[in-house]
Amino acid sequence: MKEPKFIPLASYKEYSTEEMKQRASDFYQLIKNRRTVREFSDRPVDSEIIEQCILAAGTAPNGANKQPWHFAVISNPEIKAKIREAAEEEEREFYHRRAPEDWLEDLHPFGTDEHKPFLEKAPYLIGIFTQSYHLTESGEKEKHYYVKESVGIATGILITALHNAGLATLTHTPSPMGFLNEIMKRPSHEKAFLLLVVGYPEKEVQVPDISKKPLNEIASFL
Repeated sequence: MKEPKFIPLASYKEYSTEEMKQRASDFYQLIKNRRTVREFSDRPVDSEIIEQCILAAGTAPNGANKQPWHFAVISNPEIKAKIREAAEEEEREFYHRRAPEDWLEDLHPFGTDEHKPFLEKAPYLIGIFTQSYHLTESGEKEKHYYVKESVGIATGILITALHNAGLATLTHTPSPMGFLNEIMKRPSHEKAFLLLVVGYPEKEVQVPDISKKPLNEIASFL
């Protein structure tokens, strides 16, 4: 077993209390304007923006620094069409056979159904996969830890980075999502976590009239 190696925390920068308050407030003002959209423009997005945002996601804290994620970025129209076809097949099963009535009732205010044209129109789809283990060059399995927690944190950073860059997103989770492994050519030890739709919102797009819970309902201070 190798001895652990440590380096100075040169990247940390401390701010005054007042500046910290301002930065916290500024970030809240930025992120509270993030909204999920279901109508995307087909305007192209520079791939460097996507790459930088994925690099930001890759900085997420994770179990034993195993970084148990993979981001499969799709812009090819033919592949997007295949993903839409497979996703809509699963969604038809969900909306017309599998979903309980109370779930459908909760979804009703959002106007969703089995039709997912955004999967073809948006310039990018990002398949986010969890990795239960890593295969070394010699073919040995290297176990990963806290996989879902780690990938969930990375996904949150990715969504935030894309919003900060000026792009809109939609988290899409057709169930089951096994078809994504085949279409995106991912190995069997990876499991689709979600499909992130990325691009510019369509002009004059509308979003559901919803609100977020206030601080006293989402936090307690003891």
